[in-house]
Amino acid sequence: MNILVIDTATEACSAALSYQGQVLAKFEVCPQQHSQRLLPMVDELLAEAGITLKNLELLGFGRGPGSFTGVRIATGMIQGLALGSELPVVPVSTLAAMAQQAYIEHGVEQVIAAIDARMDEVYMGKYTLVDGTMQLVGDEAVLPPEQALSGMVDIRQWAGVGTAWGTYESLNPDGQVRVLSDILYPSAQFMLPLATRAAADGAAVSVDHIEPVYLRDKVTWKKLPGRE
Repeated sequence: MNILVIDTATEACSAALSYQGQVLAKFEVCPQQHSQRLLPMVDELLAEAGITLKNLELLGFGRGPGSFTGVRIATGMIQGLALGSELPVVPVSTLAAMAQQAYIEHGVEQVIAAIDARMDEVYMGKYTLVDGTMQLVGDEAVLPPEQALSGMVDIRQWAGVGTAWGTYESLNPDGQVRVLSDILYPSAQFMLPLATRAAADGAAVSVDHIEPVYLRDKVTWKKLPGRE
């Protein structure tokens, strides 16, 4: 599938393009520079492939969880791209993207993705491999780090990814979870297979139905004017 995916939910900013079997990707850790870097990344990828948005079939974006500002930037950008191109959009979990990277690069099939949510909490999701893509087990959640692994069995069978493992010692006090320290942030490159799978499962939506995921209920999102 010919698809463009973007993500700005964390300190990292990334974009990835899959076109006629070729994958091109951009990734930078650039806190507070996402709005300046994202569109140039997209333009660079399209130029490298020698195409425009009209050559694509699908758009995807990191829908969170992550920083409120970062999630809003990606959501707003994908709304603009989708309106201009009339392409359907697939929202992709930022946590699932890190789990997918862990599978692709390390071959692990059970992953706990956890990123720092500030306020002494973490965003966390557990994922297991199903037909080549990492799928959520239970629900994504925001919770204190000391509660994140509560009730889990066979904990040593899981690998951990994300910034929270290095930030909160209480997340993994006994060191039972093997932490993959090279995977700290989501990357749009690893959202490509997840977006393709989601689209095949009928999860693509129109621009009117694009929604970010914050996990904290007190945060609200307003759609583009005229699309409330």
